[in-house]
Amino acid sequence: MAEWVKGKVIRIENWTDALFSLTVHAPVAPFTAGQFTKLGMEIDGERVQRAYSYVNAPSDPNLEFYLVTVPEGKLSPRLHALQPGDEISLVSEAAGFFVLDEIPDCQTLWMLATGTALGPYLSILQEGTGLERFENIVLLHAVRYAQDLSYLPLMQKLQQQYEGKLRIQTVVSRESIPGSLTGRVPALIENGELEAAVGLPMNIETSHVMLCGNPQMVRDTQQLLKDTRQMTKHLRRRPGHMTAEHYW
Repeated sequence: MAEWVKGKVIRIENWTDALFSLTVHAPVAPFTAGQFTKLGMEIDGERVQRAYSYVNAPSDPNLEFYLVTVPEGKLSPRLHALQPGDEISLVSEAAGFFVLDEIPDCQTLWMLATGTALGPYLSILQEGTGLERFENIVLLHAVRYAQDLSYLPLMQKLQQQYEGKLRIQTVVSRESIPGSLTGRVPALIENGELEAAVGLPMNIETSHVMLCGNPQMVRDTQQLLKDTRQMTKHLRRRPGHMTAEHYW
Protein backbone atom coordinates (compact mmCIF):
# COMPACT_ATOMS: atom_id res chain seq x y z
CA MET A 1 0.00 0.00 0.00
CA ALA A 2 1.41 3.39 -1.02
CA GLU A 3 2.32 5.71 1.83
CA TRP A 4 1.02 9.23 1.25
CA VAL A 5 2.70 12.25 2.81
CA LYS A 6 1.74 15.91 2.92
CA GLY A 7 3.74 18.45 0.98
CA LYS A 8 3.71 22.23 0.83
CA VAL A 9 3.77 24.15 -2.45
CA ILE A 10 6.65 26.62 -2.49
CA ARG A 11 6.54 27.81 -6.10
CA ILE A 12 4.42 27.74 -9.25
CA GLU A 13 6.08 28.66 -12.56
CA ASN A 14 3.60 29.36 -15.36
CA TRP A 15 5.41 28.85 -18.66
CA THR A 16 2.38 29.16 -20.96
CA ASP A 17 -1.39 29.05 -20.49
CA ALA A 18 -1.16 25.26 -20.27
CA LEU A 19 2.40 24.43 -19.15
CA PHE A 20 3.57 24.97 -15.58
CA SER A 21 6.04 23.68 -13.02
CA LEU A 22 5.16 22.89 -9.44
CA THR A 23 7.82 22.95 -6.70
CA VAL A 24 7.02 21.27 -3.40
CA HIS A 25 8.65 20.52 -0.07
CA ALA A 26 7.65 17.10 1.28
CA PRO A 27 9.20 14.30 3.40
CA VAL A 28 9.49 11.79 0.56
CA ALA A 29 11.78 8.77 0.55
CA PRO A 30 15.03 8.95 -1.44
CA PHE A 31 14.53 8.32 -5.17
CA THR A 32 16.62 7.64 -8.25
CA ALA A 33 16.89 10.20 -11.07
CA GLY A 34 14.36 9.29 -13.77
CA GLN A 35 11.71 7.94 -11.39
CA PHE A 36 8.19 9.23 -10.77
CA THR A 37 5.78 9.57 -7.89
CA LYS A 38 2.07 10.34 -7.58
CA LEU A 39 0.49 13.65 -6.71
CA GLY A 40 -3.00 13.64 -5.26
CA MET A 41 -5.77 15.93 -4.02
CA GLU A 42 -9.07 15.31 -2.28
CA ILE A 43 -11.82 16.11 -4.77
CA ASP A 44 -15.49 15.52 -3.94
CA GLY A 45 -14.60 13.22 -1.08
CA GLU A 46 -12.09 11.05 -2.93
CA ARG A 47 -8.38 11.25 -3.62
CA VAL A 48 -7.66 11.89 -7.29
CA GLN A 49 -4.09 10.94 -8.19
CA ARG A 50 -1.78 10.99 -11.20
CA ALA A 51 1.84 9.94 -11.80
CA TYR A 52 4.43 12.66 -12.43
CA SER A 53 8.19 12.39 -12.87
CA TYR A 54 10.65 14.29 -10.73
CA VAL A 55 12.44 17.07 -12.64
CA ASN A 56 14.85 17.89 -9.81
CA ALA A 57 17.97 15.93 -8.95
CA PRO A 58 17.49 13.49 -6.06
CA SER A 59 20.00 15.53 -4.07
CA ASP A 60 17.81 18.66 -4.38
CA PRO A 61 15.21 19.06 -1.58
CA ASN A 62 13.03 21.20 -3.88
CA LEU A 63 10.76 18.61 -5.50
CA GLU A 64 9.89 19.86 -8.99
CA PHE A 65 7.28 18.58 -11.44
CA TYR A 66 6.59 19.69 -15.03
CA LEU A 67 2.91 19.54 -15.91
CA VAL A 68 0.41 20.34 -18.62
CA THR A 69 -3.12 21.40 -17.82
CA VAL A 70 -5.75 19.17 -19.39
CA PRO A 71 -8.82 21.46 -19.44
CA GLU A 72 -11.30 18.62 -18.91
CA GLY A 73 -8.99 16.78 -16.50
CA LYS A 74 -9.97 16.10 -12.91
CA LEU A 75 -6.61 16.90 -11.33
CA SER A 76 -4.32 19.06 -13.49
CA PRO A 77 -6.52 22.22 -13.50
CA ARG A 78 -6.64 22.05 -9.69
CA LEU A 79 -2.88 21.58 -9.49
CA HIS A 80 -2.47 24.58 -11.77
CA ALA A 81 -4.62 26.66 -9.41
CA LEU A 82 -2.46 25.92 -6.36
CA GLN A 83 -0.64 28.78 -4.66
CA PRO A 84 2.52 28.86 -2.53
CA GLY A 85 1.65 27.62 0.95
CA ASP A 86 -1.07 25.25 -0.24
CA GLU A 87 -0.91 21.58 0.71
CA ILE A 88 -0.71 18.63 -1.66
CA SER A 89 -0.38 14.88 -1.14
CA LEU A 90 2.50 12.82 -2.57
CA VAL A 91 3.37 9.14 -2.51
CA SER A 92 6.54 8.85 -0.45
CA GLU A 93 8.17 6.01 -2.42
CA ALA A 94 9.13 6.75 -6.03
CA ALA A 95 8.70 4.13 -8.76
CA GLY A 96 9.84 3.39 -12.30
CA PHE A 97 12.75 1.82 -14.18
CA PHE A 98 13.53 4.70 -16.56
CA VAL A 99 16.87 5.15 -14.81
CA LEU A 100 20.54 4.99 -15.82
CA ASP A 101 21.13 1.73 -13.96
CA GLU A 102 18.90 0.05 -16.55
CA ILE A 103 20.84 1.46 -19.51
CA PRO A 104 23.70 -0.59 -20.99
CA ASP A 105 27.10 0.92 -21.75
CA CYS A 106 27.34 2.68 -25.11
CA GLN A 107 29.24 5.45 -26.86
CA THR A 108 26.28 7.78 -27.44
CA LEU A 109 23.20 7.98 -25.22
CA TRP A 110 20.21 9.56 -26.97
CA MET A 111 17.56 11.11 -24.69
CA LEU A 112 14.47 11.84 -26.79
CA ALA A 113 11.48 13.58 -25.19
CA THR A 114 8.23 15.22 -26.20
CA GLY A 115 6.52 17.86 -24.07
CA THR A 116 6.56 17.42 -20.31
CA ALA A 117 8.33 14.05 -20.67
CA LEU A 118 11.56 16.06 -20.61
CA GLY A 119 11.43 15.85 -16.82
CA PRO A 120 13.19 12.51 -16.19
CA TYR A 121 16.15 13.53 -18.36
CA LEU A 122 16.55 16.82 -16.52
CA SER A 123 16.60 14.92 -13.23
CA ILE A 124 19.29 12.55 -14.56
CA LEU A 125 21.43 15.34 -16.03
CA GLN A 126 21.13 17.61 -13.00
CA GLU A 127 22.17 14.74 -10.71
CA GLY A 128 25.06 13.90 -13.03
CA THR A 129 26.03 10.54 -11.55
CA GLY A 130 26.54 7.47 -13.74
CA LEU A 131 27.07 9.45 -16.94
CA GLU A 132 30.82 8.88 -17.19
CA ARG A 133 30.06 5.61 -19.05
CA PHE A 134 28.93 7.57 -22.11
CA GLU A 135 31.20 9.50 -24.43
CA ASN A 136 28.34 11.58 -25.84
CA ILE A 137 24.84 12.44 -24.62
CA VAL A 138 22.18 13.94 -26.88
CA LEU A 139 19.14 15.59 -25.28
CA LEU A 140 16.27 16.24 -27.67
CA HIS A 141 13.12 18.14 -26.67
CA ALA A 142 10.26 18.09 -29.18
CA VAL A 143 7.32 20.47 -28.81
CA ARG A 144 4.61 22.05 -30.96
CA TYR A 145 5.60 25.70 -30.57
CA ALA A 146 8.79 27.50 -29.51
CA GLN A 147 7.04 28.93 -26.44
CA ASP A 148 6.70 25.34 -25.17
CA LEU A 149 10.49 25.02 -24.73
CA SER A 150 10.11 25.87 -21.05
CA TYR A 151 13.42 24.46 -19.86
CA LEU A 152 15.62 25.58 -22.76
CA PRO A 153 17.71 27.92 -20.52
CA LEU A 154 18.37 25.03 -18.12
CA MET A 155 19.21 22.73 -21.04
CA GLN A 156 21.71 25.29 -22.34
CA LYS A 157 23.19 25.70 -18.87
CA LEU A 158 23.62 21.92 -18.59
CA GLN A 159 25.23 21.84 -22.03
CA GLN A 160 27.88 24.31 -20.83
CA GLN A 161 28.32 22.41 -17.59
CA TYR A 162 29.08 19.15 -19.44
CA GLU A 163 31.75 20.87 -21.57
CA GLY A 164 31.11 19.22 -24.92
CA LYS A 165 29.79 15.88 -23.69
CA LEU A 166 26.13 16.97 -23.91
CA ARG A 167 24.51 18.13 -27.13
CA ILE A 168 21.02 19.58 -27.08
CA GLN A 169 18.60 19.69 -29.98
CA THR A 170 15.14 21.23 -30.02
CA VAL A 171 12.38 20.20 -32.40
CA VAL A 172 9.35 22.38 -33.08
CA SER A 173 6.63 20.72 -35.15
CA ARG A 174 4.30 23.61 -36.02
CA GLU A 175 6.58 26.55 -36.79
CA SER A 176 10.09 27.21 -38.06
CA ILE A 177 12.51 28.51 -35.45
CA PRO A 178 16.24 29.22 -35.95
CA GLY A 179 18.32 26.51 -34.30
CA SER A 180 15.40 24.08 -34.06
CA LEU A 181 14.48 21.26 -36.40
CA THR A 182 10.94 21.28 -37.79
CA GLY A 183 8.72 18.22 -37.95
CA ARG A 184 8.12 14.96 -36.12
CA VAL A 185 10.90 13.00 -34.43
CA PRO A 186 10.50 9.76 -36.43
CA ALA A 187 10.61 11.66 -39.73
CA LEU A 188 13.73 13.58 -38.66
CA ILE A 189 15.46 10.30 -37.89
CA GLU A 190 14.28 8.67 -41.10
CA ASN A 191 15.48 11.50 -43.36
CA GLY A 192 18.79 11.89 -41.50
CA GLU A 193 18.16 15.49 -40.37
CA LEU A 194 18.54 14.74 -36.66
CA GLU A 195 21.90 13.01 -37.00
CA ALA A 196 23.14 15.72 -39.37
CA ALA A 197 22.14 18.47 -36.92
CA VAL A 198 23.72 16.73 -33.93
CA GLY A 199 26.75 15.43 -35.79
CA LEU A 200 26.53 11.89 -34.42
CA PRO A 201 25.25 8.60 -35.87
CA MET A 202 22.34 6.68 -34.38
CA ASN A 203 23.17 3.01 -34.91
CA ILE A 204 23.50 -0.32 -33.12
CA GLU A 205 27.29 -0.05 -32.95
CA THR A 206 27.44 3.17 -30.96
CA SER A 207 24.02 4.10 -29.60
CA HIS A 208 21.34 3.51 -27.02
CA VAL A 209 18.09 5.43 -27.47
CA MET A 210 15.89 6.47 -24.55
CA LEU A 211 12.35 7.49 -25.55
CA CYS A 212 9.93 9.27 -23.26
CA GLY A 213 6.68 11.01 -24.07
CA ASN A 214 3.78 10.87 -26.47
CA PRO A 215 2.97 7.14 -26.94
CA GLN A 216 2.56 7.64 -30.69
CA MET A 217 6.04 9.17 -30.98
CA VAL A 218 7.48 6.36 -28.88
CA ARG A 219 5.80 3.61 -30.92
CA ASP A 220 6.59 5.16 -34.30
CA THR A 221 10.22 5.82 -33.40
CA GLN A 222 10.71 2.33 -32.01
CA GLN A 223 9.23 0.79 -35.16
CA LEU A 224 11.36 2.97 -37.41
CA LEU A 225 14.57 2.13 -35.53
CA LYS A 226 13.68 -1.55 -35.58
CA ASP A 227 12.95 -1.53 -39.33
CA THR A 228 15.77 0.71 -40.54
CA ARG A 229 18.51 0.42 -37.87
CA GLN A 230 17.91 -3.14 -36.63
CA MET A 231 17.54 -1.82 -33.09
CA THR A 232 15.70 -3.89 -30.46
CA LYS A 233 13.96 -3.11 -27.18
CA HIS A 234 16.26 -3.37 -24.21
CA LEU A 235 15.31 -6.00 -21.66
CA ARG A 236 17.30 -7.22 -18.67
CA ARG A 237 17.18 -10.78 -20.00
CA ARG A 238 17.91 -9.63 -23.56
CA PRO A 239 20.00 -6.45 -23.89
CA GLY A 240 18.96 -4.15 -26.72
CA HIS A 241 19.26 -0.61 -28.03
CA MET A 242 16.00 1.14 -27.00
CA THR A 243 14.48 1.96 -23.61
CA ALA A 244 11.05 3.61 -23.55
CA GLU A 245 8.50 5.12 -21.20
CA HIS A 246 5.04 6.22 -22.33
CA TYR A 247 4.03 9.44 -20.61
CA TRP A 248 0.31 8.89 -20.31
